[in-house]
Amino acid sequence: MAPSLHPSTLRSSVLSAGLLPAYVASILNAYGRSRVFDALGYGIRKGTLVIEDDEGIYRFGEPEGEDASSVVRLRVHRPSFWTRILVSYDLGVAEGYMEGDFTVSDLKGLLNLWLDNRTTLERLASPVSSLFSRHTALAINVFGQAPGMAKWNVEVAYDTSNTFFQCFLSKEMMYSCAIWGEEEGGVRGDIIDGPTPGDLEAAQQRKIHTILAKARVRPGDRLLEIGSGWGAMAIEAAKLGCTVDTVTLSREQMAMTQQRAAEAGVADRVRVHVCDYRELPPEFEQAFDAAVSCEMIEAVGPRHMQTFFRTLDWALKPDRAAIVITSTSRPEHRYSEYQADDFARHYHWPNSHLPSPLSLVNAVQAAVPGRFVLYNLEDHGIHYPRTLREWGRRLEANFRGKVVAELREKYPQLRTDAALEAFKRKWQYLFTYAEVGFARAYTNLNCWTFTRPENVAEACG
Repeated sequence: MAPSLHPSTLRSSVLSAGLLPAYVASILNAYGRSRVFDALGYGIRKGTLVIEDDEGIYRFGEPEGEDASSVVRLRVHRPSFWTRILVSYDLGVAEGYMEGDFTVSDLKGLLNLWLDNRTTLERLASPVSSLFSRHTALAINVFGQAPGMAKWNVEVAYDTSNTFFQCFLSKEMMYSCAIWGEEEGGVRGDIIDGPTPGDLEAAQQRKIHTILAKARVRPGDRLLEIGSGWGAMAIEAAKLGCTVDTVTLSREQMAMTQQRAAEAGVADRVRVHVCDYRELPPEFEQAFDAAVSCEMIEAVGPRHMQTFFRTLDWALKPDRAAIVITSTSRPEHRYSEYQADDFARHYHWPNSHLPSPLSLVNAVQAAVPGRFVLYNLEDHGIHYPRTLREWGRRLEANFRGKVVAELREKYPQLRTDAALEAFKRKWQYLFTYAEVGFARAYTNLNCWTFTRPENVAEACG
């Protein structure tokens, strides 16, 4: 079977390929443009957006003041951009950026402008885009994380190319939020003093050791990891004297984890299992002292969350065990069990679902009442923007040569310059899109620690 890339939405594919009859496309583009302009005229109350297309230059929002740098300028190159917004709303903007339908003076500024005005910009949503949103939210909830979909979700999200991920991740290849300390200048050190070599690696090592400390693992303990990544957590735990069983559905991640464990001299203490968390080996029952899962539970979904925690309860020892989970999450006021397709969900982590801080806690108690207590809940969200900025810088510096050659060899659809540029812009958009969300606390990065009842962290009496 040919390797998969994140597929475009059918709506985007039709528009990008120019499959609509010319007169139909012209009508939709004109109607979409008129509708978007009306929505912008009403909706932008804070900030200024200047749009230029073949018909002229138009200003929306506050009058342009002395600080011209705060004005976001957007140049539309293809009128199909207006139809993208008409049928796909915010996802259409992302697809337009990827396909080069528009360029913008400041992508971060554009996304901040949307957040500043999001309640009054709701008119940008059309009946068509709203219908697609409701349909995708229902489909993802019902089918998105079922066993038959789980492997495909992982393959599309993580099997792109190990070489590609190496071009922007830190050396240990943690594809999750780092934790920045004073040694790296804190969460804004790259902005104040500039990035320095090795700062991301140091912050990711801090994150790994923070998670392992929360899991209370000791030499000789047995650790279960759900979601291997490329082995960084498992290898570090093995170096501390633990035996680790790590679970993934990605064969690319399995191969690299095994290779890296061997290189680190801990292959005898790191076992990689290619299986679904719902299909763990029978010998795992009550075998583990702790379980960790870093930014994987988004792939579980509300319909399967109780199964996930019943599985962990089954695998963990009945007395001293702990669970540490990190996840991108939605704050309570935005949380819903039904989450529509959006840019990140469609083009990076298919069918994923973001819990809220309390929804995950409630799922634990509903699944295994009284078997675990919530020991600690933290929000590491302020650490993500700098992580994302560093990934973006590294992508820009390293997306060439062997990285590009391997992608083009593996994916024939990337052999044209336009397709390769759209692929790169997809990642650039992600890093900025996510940075803005975390920087504004529109999304969170929570860390939950659960323990067996009456399990104190250290002797205190």
